[in-house]
Amino acid sequence: MTPGRDPLARFRTAAAGRAEAGLRRRLRPRTADHDGLIDLASNDYLGLSRDPRLVEGAVRAAHRWGTGSTGSRLVTGTTRLHAELDDRLAEFTGAPAGLAFSSGFLANLGAVGALSGPGALVVSDQGNHASIVDACRLSRARVAVVPHRDVQAVEQALAERDEEHALVVTDGVFSVDGDLAPLQDLHKTARAHGALLIVDEAHSLGVVGTGGRGAAHAAGIAAEPDVVLTLTLSKSLASQGGAVLGAPEVIDTLVNTGRPFIFDTGLNPPAAGAALAALDVLAREPDLPARARDVARRMASLAAGLGLETTSPAAAVVPVFLGEPQTALDAAETCVGYGAKVGCFRPPSVPKGRACLRLTARATVTESDLTVLAEALSAVAGSTARSLPHNIGDNR
Repeated sequence: MTPGRDPLARFRTAAAGRAEAGLRRRLRPRTADHDGLIDLASNDYLGLSRDPRLVEGAVRAAHRWGTGSTGSRLVTGTTRLHAELDDRLAEFTGAPAGLAFSSGFLANLGAVGALSGPGALVVSDQGNHASIVDACRLSRARVAVVPHRDVQAVEQALAERDEEHALVVTDGVFSVDGDLAPLQDLHKTARAHGALLIVDEAHSLGVVGTGGRGAAHAAGIAAEPDVVLTLTLSKSLASQGGAVLGAPEVIDTLVNTGRPFIFDTGLNPPAAGAALAALDVLAREPDLPARARDVARRMASLAAGLGLETTSPAAAVVPVFLGEPQTALDAAETCVGYGAKVGCFRPPSVPKGRACLRLTARATVTESDLTVLAEALSAVAGSTARSLPHNIGDNR
């Protein structure tokens, strides 16, 4: 180390700046019962994370296969349980074939990277999740970021390209605004220009469409050979891991060239067992997704009725836009005071000036839970009314 030069000083300075701007994040370990609070912040959209059927699925898998997959999926990390999960995910969503990853983040990195690369164009919605943003950056392809849900901008980017190969990538349901991508129009546009369409089903699987089969299934495009789905097992399926679904040629390409797949340890068997159990639950209780969507609509109605800016939710995500980071932090603490844990999203997770509470619905939310939320949001509205814009409804 150079005498007199502290290599950690810049990190402390940056941390102080984040704290002053209301942007510093801290880990806050919770108890098993969410500290006694109503959980309106997690991605457990169907309320299955403590379901005995999923717990038993994980335990059964651990007893039979052990706690770890023991290696990458190309070495020892593919068990018959993994192969079953690959097939069941594809069958459930209507896709031709599937491939499980150890996380949804890696599924996006693997899909975008392996299916684009140098000499290709990737067209990405500006509202896409960070995993897609990072996948685009690492792909070594040229990336065109287009305005949110703007099909004409996608068409222009594809029409003006010099690259032979292109793909369009979008969230199915966007993780903050909770709105639905225009998938049918995006697919028509991509197909017209010989491009693949990648749809991230992270926030739509288990919530959108008949029986929760996802946004692409609801749009009637899940089985198309030029459509690729990515997803996570950690939200509606209440497990851990991810997957890429698509044509056999896509799966073969990932197995042979997808670095986040080839060089990563396979998904652990208990997570696979829990995810399979969640698919069984959805098959037996196909009304769970509609219940989650109904709760989300009621949450949005509560917020809008109090003059808070929100959107019309397509799935289980309900934002309440408050503007500045500190305002959102204070509002989240107000909700805790009333007994509800809600999400608090600040830049860079959202654009500057769009800090928000993110409420997440669950199929198991009760009437009394909604009453508590109404009281909390009423207090938030009362304390922030002077600084809030009165633009109610879908702001897009």
